Amino acid sequence: MLRFKRLLVTGGAGFIGSAFVRRSLDLFPDLEILVTLDLLTYAGTEESLPSHPKHHFVQGDICNIKLVETLCKEHKIEAIVHFAAESHVDTSIEHPARFIQTNITGTFSLLEVVRKFPHIHFHHISTDEVYGSSETGLFNEHSPYLPNSPYSASKAASDHLVRAWGHTYALSTTLSHCTNNYGPYQHAEKFIPRMILSALQGVQLPIYGDGKNIRDWLYVDDHVDALWFILNRGKRGEVYDVGGSCEWRNVDLLHTLIRLVAEKIGENVSALEKLITFVPDRPGHDFRYAIDSTKICHELGWKPAHSLEQGLAKTVDWYVNRIYMLAREGSVIVPEDTKGS
Repeated sequence: MLRFKRLLVTGGAGFIGSAFVRRSLDLFPDLEILVTLDLLTYAGTEESLPSHPKHHFVQGDICNIKLVETLCKEHKIEAIVHFAAESHVDTSIEHPARFIQTNITGTFSLLEVVRKFPHIHFHHISTDEVYGSSETGLFNEHSPYLPNSPYSASKAASDHLVRAWGHTYALSTTLSHCTNNYGPYQHAEKFIPRMILSALQGVQLPIYGDGKNIRDWLYVDDHVDALWFILNRGKRGEVYDVGGSCEWRNVDLLHTLIRLVAEKIGENVSALEKLITFVPDRPGHDFRYAIDSTKICHELGWKPAHSLEQGLAKTVDWYVNRIYMLAREGSVIVPEDTKGS
């Protein structure tokens, strides 16, 4: 039995949001309506969304309070699942104002709508990057916030808004932090798709610094499942951290991706490894992120279903099929000046 059957999903045409939309409609016949609200910036596309009688897409801005109010009234929304965010660290360094507008002002606007409709539950998806960087140990729900980039600072600010609005105005809220997601439909600015697509096209594989920065990786469908555990079983006002327990150095992950791509297309591994190029590190590059998922595992019963090898194999398959399709159309799919995590 679903706790919420009428959802408004912000940023639902993006990578994680669209995975949530697709998987939710596949898994839960009890869903009555799922409304996707997305501005369709460069990282969002309607192509990632399914055609389904219970799905309704609206192109619009989360800062448009009147629009969000209208959608909540018209569709009798019971919960808002808030994915909409600017999320690429490199872009946040070059254009921080975008991140302040979308991640902070956008979240504020949605919370103001929930103030007017306090029966609506608000779930906010955040990032492990709000905790900063650590060489040892794991972050958990009680770790201090130490954001180091304009992106993570804007997400930290939005987290604080959710907590404050929930406390001050007695709103029903939950909040989750996740580690690095990967899977189909991810924009090519991110590390894993960037490396897969570059290897397929035989162009340089740029990696920051010495490649020894460490990330914890989570297959996107496992993250979606975790969100439904929170929506259905989570306690009002609680924070849940969602990780993959899968820490890898970027350079080691790159070698694994090269092997999987080479196996898929019949290429020589050594030939692809020659494309690896170490580039100057990004300003303030966090060394390591890692999350302790004990709370959501023990209290709600969630655990990731995919190993890294399984998730990467699915991901490589999807991008291989995608690039061959786009190549036939004459499209360029790897953006310039993106190096990854």
